[in-house]
Amino acid sequence: MTTVQSIDRAFAVLRSLASGPAGVSEIAERVALPKSTVSRLLSTLEELGAVEQVSAGGEYRIGWTMIELSAAARPGRSLISLTRPHLAELSRLTGEAAGISIPDGTDMLYLDQLTPDSELKVRDWTGHRIPMHAVPSGHIMLAFNDQLAERVIKSPLPPFTPHTLTTATALRQRLKVVRGAGYAWALREFAPEMNSVAAGLRATDGTVLAVLHVYGPASRFPGDRDPDELGALVKSMADKIRID
Repeated sequence: MTTVQSIDRAFAVLRSLASGPAGVSEIAERVALPKSTVSRLLSTLEELGAVEQVSAGGEYRIGWTMIELSAAARPGRSLISLTRPHLAELSRLTGEAAGISIPDGTDMLYLDQLTPDSELKVRDWTGHRIPMHAVPSGHIMLAFNDQLAERVIKSPLPPFTPHTLTTATALRQRLKVVRGAGYAWALREFAPEMNSVAAGLRATDGTVLAVLHVYGPASRFPGDRDPDELGALVKSMADKIRID
């Protein structure tokens, strides 16, 4: 069976971005193609909406066309399309990056992120998978899914920073707090200079299916703002979204 070389190479580029955003040089290494070839492919894919640049001259990530095609392959509305306006509003209100994630086994898969222009930015986590015990989005999923929580608690809980929850006792206590508040904070627990807060997106039957989160540099977030008020803001925004 023969393949059309340009299509084969374009799909290789798209597959290389499945693990997260990357620049031209990194993509070229992943697919074993010259940078000039990868640059031309990216330019065409960008025109088609299959990839997009995170920022001008920066890394590329999977674009809206591929997201819409993926959503069309399954019943229901695109979660990213559904939540984008809320991410934009949350980012505007907080001045920080806002994102959406879903469970993937015992990891959280980060689907989308909107990052405001500022001098000090957090990285784009779109496409990355992070163990649930290390991030507040994961704590939200675990707090409202007892079976999943027991599975994670009984598995190894590796540290990412000195502040990561790495014992069953600590994680159980955190989940108890999260259930009471309806939102979760994590301070320098996954990345040493990042703080984040999250709240769950529920289906019509009340099941938590996805998570809305806001994160920013620990040097300014939450800063002098009330963490409880920020948590309540994220929860209020999440409560406005219902997944069919």
